[in-house]
Amino acid sequence: MAGAGNREQVAEAVGRGGAFPKAARLLRHSDFDHVYRQGRRLFSANMSVFWLRREPGQSAEPGVPESPKSPKPMASAGSPRVGFTVGRVLGGSVIRNRIRRRLREAVRLNLEGLAAPVDVVINPRKSARTADFAQLLQEVAEAFRAIEQGRGAKATRRAQ
Repeated sequence: MAGAGNREQVAEAVGRGGAFPKAARLLRHSDFDHVYRQGRRLFSANMSVFWLRREPGQSAEPGVPESPKSPKPMASAGSPRVGFTVGRVLGGSVIRNRIRRRLREAVRLNLEGLAAPVDVVINPRKSARTADFAQLLQEVAEAFRAIEQGRGAKATRRAQ
């Protein structure tokens, strides 16, 4: 799957330092659901990206204002949060976790390019299993540029 060139690219990227902080992650089911229902969507060869712009003062949960005393880590009004949904259809847990790790690293390396206060959900396609890391990196960067420009179709998810 991952060739020697990919390993070198990943090792070089990890060597640059930095982390994917918890405040930059989308963690709760209600947050994911809100992005799917209210957000916009973008498509690329290896992933679908759903995103929703947050208003200043809007917390992770719709209708609940941010509180500095809240025990839950919340993103500041201007920082993006990113979540991943990697379904079982993509493979076993080892494969799904590998996809998630590669996407998380691609997001971490491109997070500086996303300054808008948005919630982003990335759904990889089956092709992401074998995609070159450089291609994933490029697709995440393109998606973040599109989000900054406000592009994307309105998400249409039916109520369940």
